[in-house]
Amino acid sequence: MTTTDPTDASGIPRDDDTDTGARAGTPTAATTVQFGQHAPARRVLVHVSDTHLLAGGAALGGRYDASGNLDATLAAIERTGIRPDALVFTGDLTDLGEPDAYRRLREAVEPVAERLGAPIVWVAGNHDERGPMRAGLWGGAADDESPITAVHDLGGLRLIALDSTVPGWHHGAIDAAQREWLRQVLSEPAPLGTILALHHPPIPSHVPFFDILELRDQPGLAEIVRGTDVRAILAGHLHYSTSGTFAGIPVSVASATCYTMNLQSPADEVNGMDAGSAFQLVHVWDDSVTASVVPVVEADTADHFSPEWLARMSALSPRERLEAFSRKR
Repeated sequence: MTTTDPTDASGIPRDDDTDTGARAGTPTAATTVQFGQHAPARRVLVHVSDTHLLAGGAALGGRYDASGNLDATLAAIERTGIRPDALVFTGDLTDLGEPDAYRRLREAVEPVAERLGAPIVWVAGNHDERGPMRAGLWGGAADDESPITAVHDLGGLRLIALDSTVPGWHHGAIDAAQREWLRQVLSEPAPLGTILALHHPPIPSHVPFFDILELRDQPGLAEIVRGTDVRAILAGHLHYSTSGTFAGIPVSVASATCYTMNLQSPADEVNGMDAGSAFQLVHVWDDSVTASVVPVVEADTADHFSPEWLARMSALSPRERLEAFSRKR
């Protein structure tokens, strides 16, 4: 539930205001006081994409340490202190669909997920192979080439994994049978709404070559999701963080862990670089969904804000808190 504090005309809380609700944040937060207008997010997802692992831990393209970069990303996720409701990986889990690459992926991710108490949502990407992915991640049939789709109930938040891969190709598509399946699933709303996860984002890119590898027949997908309880769409594929809207729905694209695109170059010269990796924290409120880009980097960090600082703010009234932190000195 979202609560608001009575304020005077300037937006400054009155002296008789009281705090209600619990504060969102990490388990180490030193307060349960709600500082602002919004109660804590109802659900939190970690969104990761494009790990591109190779068998034997080989370097991707002979230059990128995909395995090491994934390990760094997982370490960064744990440093947030957040216990997410799911870890969502939006495709290109491996680079060539090799069984050993899927084994290495599980060995890297599953212990982290277990420590966080979070389920893993695997989504297929164009560099994955459906059969080996089924066998490597779920022990399924290696010769099953049907689309890999799933519906996850995250405490009332429905997460639907779509398969935008086209066997033998790198562009994306949601075929007619999968679209009809999605229509049927969405015919009944979920308590906290729905989030779609797929590899190919249904938004344009300013980088020309991605248009060749885009998600095709986007109007067909838009016709199905428009007006439903879909609240956000998570995707990957582009190797850089971006966002947009599709059929009126927010779309959030997570950067890759293996390597990212150097967007400092002109659009027709964009290429990969071993820097700028990031994941996203997706917070789901009753009336909003946010996606925060978290760089994967160990850097010197200031120490002004701390559990002790939060505890001091928690002990103040809303007006005292505003005076202590908002007023310009």
